[in-house]
Amino acid sequence: MGTSARNIKNGWLHPSGSALILRAVNLIIIHPNELCGDRVELSDERARHVRKVLKAEVGKALRVGLLNGPLGTGTVEAIHGNEVALTCVFETVVPPRPRIDLVLAMPRPKVLKRMWAQLAALGVGRIVLLRADKVERFYFDSHVVEPEFYERLLIEGLQQARCTRLPEVIIRPLFKPFVEDELEGMFAGERKLLADPAGEKRLSELFHEGAVAERVVLAVGPEGGWTPYEVAMLMDRGFEVFGAGERILRTDTATIALLALLSEHGA
Repeated sequence: MGTSARNIKNGWLHPSGSALILRAVNLIIIHPNELCGDRVELSDERARHVRKVLKAEVGKALRVGLLNGPLGTGTVEAIHGNEVALTCVFETVVPPRPRIDLVLAMPRPKVLKRMWAQLAALGVGRIVLLRADKVERFYFDSHVVEPEFYERLLIEGLQQARCTRLPEVIIRPLFKPFVEDELEGMFAGERKLLADPAGEKRLSELFHEGAVAERVVLAVGPEGGWTPYEVAMLMDRGFEVFGAGERILRTDTATIALLALLSEHGA
């Protein structure tokens, strides 16, 4: 299951069904389908943000970005009621895809709901949600893994971080077939790191021992940890095991912390 942001007729809605609350917009994301030449008309919460939060007037230049495309400038051309028209000029260079990919044992749905925007804001190129042995099967029946739900939260994170590259989301409810048939091809050439409380080395030690690959994939297990069988399968496919200290962290806390550490190491 991949991602493809949808252009909603009456504006992009928050997963709750209400209008998307743009809490911290540092960039206005525009879907390519919304452009008519170099012009875009906004009538959803982005328009409200321009009018009420930025208090922009005609002629004001705003930061904009084309979803999965370049950054640019949108100049307010007109404001009519709830509608805002922008004339956009985009840069010629498209920002690269983030260098960190994530294989994540499916967290509880309410935890994953909190994580979507943060994963996009921190910069993850690809997110694989995987069913580990200690993950309940019914987690995958939740609406939080539906594109209509998570894409809006990912875009919220992009607008916070001033980035346009929407993470690719892949759902795999079977561990063994994914690891045996897809994993190596999907992450060919990437440095593979496996977080596990039993890991004797720290992340910093691994990077001192070897050069940083162009891309890195991080595997984070469920609340109860990976099983020895799962660790062995991943290690057989090139994953290096490391620990993050004596404290046992929740999935969301551990994932965010490790992604931040990887960013510090140039990943």
